[in-house]
Amino acid sequence: MLYLWLKALHIISMVCWFAGLFYLPRLFVYHAQSEDTVSKERFSLMERKLYRGIMGPAMIATLIFGIALIGLNPAIFSQGAWIHAKLTLVVILIGYHHMCGAQVKRFARGENTRSHVFYRWFNEVPVLILLAIVILVVVRPF
Repeated sequence: MLYLWLKALHIISMVCWFAGLFYLPRLFVYHAQSEDTVSKERFSLMERKLYRGIMGPAMIATLIFGIALIGLNPAIFSQGAWIHAKLTLVVILIGYHHMCGAQVKRFARGENTRSHVFYRWFNEVPVLILLAIVILVVVRPF
């Protein structure tokens, strides 16, 4: 029963993390398009609160619950290469998360040099990772 509770909490925290990973780059799009000081300050505040208040804790919770699941079922590593691929994507996602954090700081300092078009493409990265992770976990193709 503990395993199922941990799995539920892992999924819930992952959904919260991905919500932030989808929304923050969208804020970057609008922030990059903004021209007045009031809008730029408002976007910086929203970005900082989203990153620190929601995304960071959700990422940590996702990792804690995921590690706990592996701790309760270490045999999962012998069930196929899908888990290794999934964990590789999680590491890439953590890197993406930290890239978002670096962008939050650049915007706050007024040092953004990228266009809204860049952020529109940047916003698609977590979508592709989510698709791959869900397919790996559900289908277990290898």
